[in-house]
Amino acid sequence: MDFNMKKLASDAGIFFTRAVQFTEEKFGQAEKTELDAHFENLLARADSTKNWTEKILRQTEVLLQPNPSARVEEFLYEKLDRKVPSRVTNGELLAQYMTEAANELGPETPYGKTLIKVGETEKRLGAAERDFIHSASINFLTPLRNFLEGDWRTISKERRILQNRRLDLDACKARLKKAKAAEAKAALWSDEVDKAEQELRVAQTEFDRQAEVTRLLLEGISSTHVNHLRCLQEFVEFQATYYSQCYRHMLDLQKQLGSTQGVIFPGTFVGNTEPASSPLSSASLATAAATIPVVPTVAGIPSTGEAAISLDDVAPPASGTRKARVLYDYEAADSSELALLADELITVYSLPGMDPDWLIGERGNRKGKVPVTYLELLS
Repeated sequence: MDFNMKKLASDAGIFFTRAVQFTEEKFGQAEKTELDAHFENLLARADSTKNWTEKILRQTEVLLQPNPSARVEEFLYEKLDRKVPSRVTNGELLAQYMTEAANELGPETPYGKTLIKVGETEKRLGAAERDFIHSASINFLTPLRNFLEGDWRTISKERRILQNRRLDLDACKARLKKAKAAEAKAALWSDEVDKAEQELRVAQTEFDRQAEVTRLLLEGISSTHVNHLRCLQEFVEFQATYYSQCYRHMLDLQKQLGSTQGVIFPGTFVGNTEPASSPLSSASLATAAATIPVVPTVAGIPSTGEAAISLDDVAPPASGTRKARVLYDYEAADSSELALLADELITVYSLPGMDPDWLIGERGNRKGKVPVTYLELLS
């Protein structure tokens, strides 16, 4: 009991001494041992690493899971060391709704068939998203969390110890200074000065030892950067794979819908002066594609006889030509295509048997195939 009481009194005395030293330093009434420039740079780099790691971690979590409630739920499960329940992605949920709608509205109708095709693609997109989130969480988010919850906590602990050792050292320096001043006035015996000098030597040794431990930990931040760099490269690879899968799925869907467009929406504007009154005309398809240009598939003009049609022999129909505004630049792949510049106006028309994704475009005395998705058809 007496030992514990003495230890508590000693700890309280040390805490009080450190508090006094810290307060006097803040008011400029006591000297403070400064760390060297290299050490200060290590501290600054460690703080920056910690701060930016937290921000990158939080924003990546938002990217992978935009729903705040879902993020909180996942955080609680993680803290409780329980498995996070499997959650349906937005793409998979949309696919489910489209499939159910098709079954109720008629899976054999044009609309029902299209709903099923789009729903199947959305399901694939949802599965790709799930794989991306899983891979990114394990290989990118987990290392960031491990640094913040492991290495950084160790660094913070050792820095606090170093701060206390520094306060003890400066307090010993202050006591020695006072003891020498009092000795000069014959107010204290020389043994008090000896005691203060001994305490200073001990404090200096402990401070130097702790400074070395902290410095080694801070220099380990370089290894942390190397590890995070590797994880970042893996994250980019996962993201590139995910977007590549999405692009392929959407291209496949576009081809499927393009091949059935003429069946679902019969009546092109060949020979007509007015656009077809279908709910999804070529013009509306081009406008919808304006935000994300789609690379068209290679499509030639099919032959009407044994030989393919030569563009030089092609003449516009007597009626059915349209004006179109180019939405964005297009570079011709070969001599049969017409290069386009954004915002220019050209004349377009279709020929019997042409791929519905392409039109014949004319500008002056030049003509060639042009992709519909790069145009806004004008009335």
